Amino acid sequence: MTGESPTSGAGLDALPSPLDSVADSRAAARWIISSAGAVGALLLGGGPLIAAGKVTDWAHAVWAGGGLLVTLLGVAWAIWRTSEVLVPPMTTPATLTGPELRGLRERLEAEPWYHFGGYAGDVDGLLRHRRIAAEITHRLSTAPPQERDALRAGLATARRNIARTDPYLRWLLATAHAWQVREALRRARRQTFLAAALVVVGAVVFIAATTG
Repeated sequence: MTGESPTSGAGLDALPSPLDSVADSRAAARWIISSAGAVGALLLGGGPLIAAGKVTDWAHAVWAGGGLLVTLLGVAWAIWRTSEVLVPPMTTPATLTGPELRGLRERLEAEPWYHFGGYAGDVDGLLRHRRIAAEITHRLSTAPPQERDALRAGLATARRNIARTDPYLRWLLATAHAWQVREALRRARRQTFLAAALVVVGAVVFIAATTG
């Protein structure tokens, strides 16, 4: 932090942006897609077609075709699931309170003094000032004249609190965006592992059918 207080919003700007990890996650996803595509190209090459030409009966032909189909489905599954990492997720303040970011919230709320700058104890508390400002703005349009001065004063206070918490919210949104991409990559890796198992099963069936 180079001398900044842990609760200083300016100190967050001195930290590496969480968004820096997004490019690495997407590079890993592209590598997985390229690898899966190379496997698919190999399966559609001349080798399998030559092997299939050695099949002389319908039973083995069905098994060979089924094995090749399963293998190609595994490749397509891996590419499809991994390509989701390359789609930018929509990240808004509401995203911070969603169930998909439960793990991130638990980490943040374990050290609220650092992540929320002393202005809140959790994500909901950090967003509270925006809800208050929205409610006051809505009430101002229909409030009687004698209440409007108090509402304007409350709105000014809420806006000052929003200005103080903005650096923390921007940092949390960047972290949430990177977290979503990371979770998408983790899911893609699991799906790719299952797809690889499918490819192996299909390849074994195909080889057994064309060499039997």
